[in-house]
Amino acid sequence: MKGEGGRGKGAPAEALQKVIALAREVAREEITPRYLRVAHTHKNDGSLFTEADAATQKALVSALPDIIQSPVLGEEMTEAEQRAAWAAGENGLWCIDPIDGTSNFVAGIPYFAISVAWLRNGRRELGVVFDPVANECFYAARGQGAFLDDEPLPIRNPVSELRRAMAGIEPKRLPKALIAKLVAEPPYASLRNFGASALDWCYTAAGRFDIYVHGKQKLWDYAAGALILEEAGGKLACLEGAFDEGGIWERSVVASANPVLFDQWQAWLARQQ
Repeated sequence: MKGEGGRGKGAPAEALQKVIALAREVAREEITPRYLRVAHTHKNDGSLFTEADAATQKALVSALPDIIQSPVLGEEMTEAEQRAAWAAGENGLWCIDPIDGTSNFVAGIPYFAISVAWLRNGRRELGVVFDPVANECFYAARGQGAFLDDEPLPIRNPVSELRRAMAGIEPKRLPKALIAKLVAEPPYASLRNFGASALDWCYTAAGRFDIYVHGKQKLWDYAAGALILEEAGGKLACLEGAFDEGGIWERSVVASANPVLFDQWQAWLARQQ
């Protein structure tokens, strides 16, 4: 399975099934055997790191260039390695989070996933998010739609009124005044915060979350999920404006699979700022 190159228009679509198979294989070999019995340490920023993260990233870094010959940028790399990969990947770049939701993985909470994206000229072209506990694979190639396994997304139509919405909200990095409003005067019916950004995107794309907001995500948090939401027909933005005008390395998220509901949600958030 040698490199298809990053230049042909069909490359992402042709590679998609190979990436799905790879994600399932790596999860089966490196993640599932360590679940509920994994040793862990803390990184300098206080976040958790496990041998499963390291083994999964190593396996993906080794295999992905054989699908499309491009540099690989991974969460568990140093910042210098990440920036070097980005600089080298203008014509094609793999962006991976080996285990998104490591804290859940360590705690035995079944909400974590492998996230793999392929970008060209900084544009999201392919995205795969695999949840090994639920055995659910969300995926998309640009212009080809988004799917949960073989079922087109969304699988549940989001509500059309903000007051009836199920909200996915990560409050930790939101402005304090906005957090207070979201808690004390919520415009939605109910909220959830499960702690794995890649899956949050996919749950929003699937219609499991009607609306979504996150204060700050890294590139590997949003690279695959944002494409899956877009290809599901959803809308996305940053709190500060258009989504792809946000910083590459960190950006906030406002999203919904329902464009009408998105407009209501974005307008409410704008009034709080």
